[in-house]
Amino acid sequence: MGPVGLVLAGCVSVQFGGAVAVSLMPRAGAVGVVTLRLVVAAIVLLVVCRPRLRGHSRADWGTVLAFGVAMGGMNLLFYQAAARIPLGLAVTFEVLGPLALSVIASRRAVNFLWAGLALGGVFLLGGAGDGLGGLDLVGVAFALAAGVMWATYIVFSARTGRRFPQADGLALAMAVAAVLCLPLGIATAGDKLLDPVTIALGGAVAIMSSVLPYTLELIALRRLPASTFAVMMSLEPAIAALAGFLVLSQALSWVEAAAIALVIAASMGAVRTQVGRKKS
Repeated sequence: MGPVGLVLAGCVSVQFGGAVAVSLMPRAGAVGVVTLRLVVAAIVLLVVCRPRLRGHSRADWGTVLAFGVAMGGMNLLFYQAAARIPLGLAVTFEVLGPLALSVIASRRAVNFLWAGLALGGVFLLGGAGDGLGGLDLVGVAFALAAGVMWATYIVFSARTGRRFPQADGLALAMAVAAVLCLPLGIATAGDKLLDPVTIALGGAVAIMSSVLPYTLELIALRRLPASTFAVMMSLEPAIAALAGFLVLSQALSWVEAAAIALVIAASMGAVRTQVGRKKS
């Protein structure tokens, strides 16, 4: 399989894993599902990567700690959103965070066009001012907050990658996220986290949403330009909507589908603009 196929497989895996996570929430709650996902993923990555703990500076550990906090916060906030609004719409609102980061980093006038397209998508989701088309506003707020954490995640992911070899930084950050979320998961889900079926499903979510996509992306990025990778990430709202429809029977109206398309177009345009700026 080529690098493009690997990235697409990773996108499909993470979004269908998210759909499985939503179906698991009645068993363990949103925080419980996040806890299972992060703990299992951290164990797998630590065993596979066996990161070296010595020889790192205080700045290195500060970076990986910030990366782990961003990772944990992003997952907690997003799963709270997915528990309240359709998966495709949750990812659409979440992707506004990285889009805003791309627009701000580029500082080009054309990015007002991409920002306008994204706002147009949000306007459509809002039903022309009708309270976000009846969506749960708390869920929307969680998704937008997850987007902020996603943008933070991207910044510290890059910094961690420069400071730690291979996937060592990712494994350590995942462990940080798991440790931070574990007390919350125990407090909210309690002994539900020990149910064998819940553990099995949580393990499946961890493999589908963390271990497998991160591994596929790591392999793909060795042969794929980062710009192409970023554009492909913009397709995630559409893949999430498909996963929500197939796994959770979450159908979208044509207006919601059009809104998702506008946000995807804005994300792709912003990435293309930033790539063009770097080449010029």
